[in-house]
Amino acid sequence: MSGNRMIAPDLKLTEEKLCLEQGFSLIAGIDEVGRGCLAGPVVAAAVILPLGRLPVWAHRVKDSKLLSPEQRESLVPLIQRFAVSIGTGIVTPDYIDNYGMTRAVHLAMKRAIKKLSPQPDMVLVDYLTIPNLELPQKGLPEGDSRCFSIACASIIAKVFRDHLMAEMDGKFPGYGFARHKGYGTEEHLECLRRLGPSPIHRRLFAPVREWAQLSFGNLFELSGKR
Repeated sequence: MSGNRMIAPDLKLTEEKLCLEQGFSLIAGIDEVGRGCLAGPVVAAAVILPLGRLPVWAHRVKDSKLLSPEQRESLVPLIQRFAVSIGTGIVTPDYIDNYGMTRAVHLAMKRAIKKLSPQPDMVLVDYLTIPNLELPQKGLPEGDSRCFSIACASIIAKVFRDHLMAEMDGKFPGYGFARHKGYGTEEHLECLRRLGPSPIHRRLFAPVREWAQLSFGNLFELSGKR
C-alpha cells in the first residue's frame, strides 16, 4: 500500500457534493470484485446514498479489502437500510473467457446500474470509466478507499460475491470455494492440480488453462489405450 493511500473514505462527501453543485441529485457509487479470481463470476455493485447527515456507523466504512469478513457482513444490512437504492450485476466465467475481463467488468457495472430504482443521474466509478454508458460519470483513482459511496458499493459487491462462492462450494465440492472465493491461493492451486478445472473456472487464466489442457491430454491418452 502506498504511503499516500487513504485508508478511510472522505466523510465530508467531497466528490458527491461536487456532483450536487453541478446539478445532479441521484449519485451512484460503483465498484466491482472478483477481477483477479481463477473461478466464479465478476460482480459489481451500484449504491445511491442520501447525501445529508451520515449515519453513526459511517466511520466503519472502508474499502472492502481493508475489512475483515465479519466487518463487511455487519455493514451490509446497515448500508441496505440507509441507501436510496442498491443494484448488483453478475457476469459469468463463460462471458469472461469469451470476451475478456475488461468487457466483463464494464457489463457487470452496467447491469448493476440498470437495477437501481430510481435510476442515477451521475455515476462515480472506482478508477475507470464505463464505455457507452448513457449517463454522466467520473472515474476516481483509488475511489474505493476515498469515496464513501464507492466504498459502500465495494462492501456490497464483495459480500454478495462471497455468498455466491459459498453456494458454488456446495455445487462443486472439493475446491474450497467457500474459503478462498476463487482466488489463486495455494489451496486452490492444489485443488486444480488434483481435480482439474470445474465448470466455473476461467479458462482465460493461465493456471486454469494449463490444467484444463493437461486434463484433456490425460483423457485423450487414456481413450487411445482402449
